[in-house]
Formats: sequence, C-alpha cells, structure tokens
Amino acid sequence: MFLTQTQSLTPLQRLERCHVEIMSHPQTMEYSGVILVGKYSVCKDVATASTNGVDARYGEAFIAKLTDAELRAIVLHENLHKAFMHMFLWKHLYEINGKRANMACDYVINLIIYDIGRASNGFVKLPEGGLLDTKYRDMDSQQVFDALTEDDDNKEKEKGEGDGDGDGDGDGDGDPSGDEDAGLDEHDWDTGDMTPEDIQEVQREIDQAIRQGQMLAGKMNGNQSAVLGALTTPKVDWRVQLREYLSSLAAGKDISTWQKVNRRWLQHDVYMPSTVSETMGRVVLGADTSGSCFYALEPFLAEMQAICMTLQPDMVDVVYWDTAVARHEVYGRDDLEKMSKSTCPAGGGGTDAACVPKYLKKEQIVPECVVMFTDGEMGSWGEWSCPVLWCVVGNKNAKPPSGVVIHID
Repeated sequence: MFLTQTQSLTPLQRLERCHVEIMSHPQTMEYSGVILVGKYSVCKDVATASTNGVDARYGEAFIAKLTDAELRAIVLHENLHKAFMHMFLWKHLYEINGKRANMACDYVINLIIYDIGRASNGFVKLPEGGLLDTKYRDMDSQQVFDALTEDDDNKEKEKGEGDGDGDGDGDGDGDPSGDEDAGLDEHDWDTGDMTPEDIQEVQREIDQAIRQGQMLAGKMNGNQSAVLGALTTPKVDWRVQLREYLSSLAAGKDISTWQKVNRRWLQHDVYMPSTVSETMGRVVLGADTSGSCFYALEPFLAEMQAICMTLQPDMVDVVYWDTAVARHEVYGRDDLEKMSKSTCPAGGGGTDAACVPKYLKKEQIVPECVVMFTDGEMGSWGEWSCPVLWCVVGNKNAKPPSGVVIHID
C-alpha cells in the first residue's frame, strides 16, 4: 500500500516517494536500475520535465498539478527515454525536424506506459497531452518518424489542392522546422562535448542498469517485459567493428628503435630497443550520397574521423559518389580533426559502386584500404584490387561479392 498524503510533501519529496513506489511495484520494479542512473532534480525553470538521456529534471509547478499516478507515469517517461538511449541514437532525426523527433520518441514510450497502466489497475496514468496512438505499436522511433513525415507530406498536398490558406509546413504553426514542445516533456538533444567513447560508456551503464532491474524483478516475481529485455540483447556495435577492422590493418607494423630505450628492461640493467608503430598508409572513404542513407552519413563521418585521429593514416581521401564520383576531398594528418565539419557532400542520384574503383585507377590512387558507406541498393558492387570494407546502412540483405561487411542499423 502506497502513501497518499501529498499536500504535506514538497515536490522533491513527492518525486523521491514516487521513485520508491516504482521500484517497489511488481509491474515497474524492473526500471529500478535505470532510475538510479544519472541525477534527478526539481527546478522552477522547467515547464514540465526534461532529460538529456542521463539526468532528469522536473518542473516544480508541473509536479504540483499531477496526481500520484500521473507523476509515476512522468518518471517512467523520462527513464524510458534513458533506457532507449533516445537522445543519442536519434539525434540525427532531431536535426531533420525537432518536433517530429520529439513526437516519435514519445509515441514509442507512451504506449509502454499505457500498457503498464492497464496491467497495474491505474498505478500509472498518462497525463493529458501525452501522445498516444496504437497504430505505432511495435515501431521504433525511426519508423514512427517516417510515418509522421508521410502524414505531414499528405496534409501539405491536401492543402495545396485546397483553397491555398495553409501555412505550408503541415503542422499549422507556420514553422517548417516544427515546434519542439510537442508531448509531455522537453528533450535536451545537446550532447555537448560527449565523445563517442563517452556515449558508449553511458550505453554500458544503462545496459547494466536494465539487467540489474530485471534481475531484481525476477527475484521478486515482478514483471520482466520483453521490450525492456530486448534492449539488453547482445549487439555488436558497428563503431567497434569499424575500429577493429581498420586497427587490424595497422597491426603488425611495429618496428624496433634504439632512439627510445625499453624501460621495462632497465630494472634488470639490460638495454633493449623499444617498439614504435608505423601509421597506416592511404585510406579512401567512399560515401554513397543517395537519399536513403544520407541521414546516417554525419555520425559515420564523425566516427571515421575519431578512428583516423588514433591510427594516423598517411592520407584520407573522401570520395562522394552515386553513379559517378561527384566530389573528391583529400585530408592530410594535420587536417583530420576538421574532416567531419569541413567536408561537403555532393551527388544524390542513383547508386553504382563500380564508379569508385574506376575513379581510383584513373587517378592512380593506391590505398591501403577502402571503406565504402552505402545502403547496398545498387547496380554493381565493382571490382576491387585492395581490401574493401562495406558499411551498409539499413539493409541486412545486402551481400557484396567481395570484401568485409558491417551492417549499420
């Protein structure tokens, strides 16, 4: 039985009590670990609630308006954003359209909260304004985003065929970028100075928290939902695969040098040479600029830059292609740190990877390896005379006839 006296409690005390109730209830105790990740606070300058994917902030006035069941729903809402890594995984959707990205993430998690409310006889209840539609069941945020985009496009077409009084953006507010305040809460998509390694550390922490919560639920005969359990299903991160592949090409290139003495042997009064690693040779990054995979290009370039900063190849050629090479950029070691920001993608027509090896042969470029970023929907994969790594976006069925394949979801 849970406490019901709320008027004598401060907003922070209500929030803390809400945490305890969620962590104690059979239907929600599996979220115990996630709730303990990051910090939480009650603030006067927050209109509703907000999360940056790690920490959660709740508006003082907003809490005062909520019933206990609604407050529990809001707490679950913020922590589901954390569990699903929404602020990190779907940032590219926010950069396309902020309103749709916010809505897409909310539609996914509000269905989970709705189901918990039904199973728990009203222990949690979505407040008014919560985005809820069962047609999005079993979809992820990308799929909901695509559906919302299609709906907006259809509305715009209908307005164009009407009397011409529409505002042209499909949401009625006149702002083509969308209103970012849709839904119950605010989403802080600014990851600041977080590196890919920082984000991976957050992912590991949340993964462990989910596992701990499910273990607790198992011991206490609580609910262990399939949707939360799926988040801990072992997955091989494409970033790790990419880094390991390129690192393997640089392996075995250690050479001995007497210019730097091996310190581990000095304690035995023995002078031995140390080893230094030669850097990689020339690396070519071939980027497919067809529309179907363009959305994933920016995070891919950022990851490539981070890897190259570590491995220090002699030179990096960035080649943008569709059915022909549309642009060729060259970066030396001193230019690597600005590669992802200074690059300028070009192209956008069909997809024919064969144009890349033909171009390299014509320009007499002999790389140590080629990394091809593509959706895998093409006429020809081309013939290659050097190691090639295919990074295929959203196409699990793609099977290049040569090279190594990494699938990017």
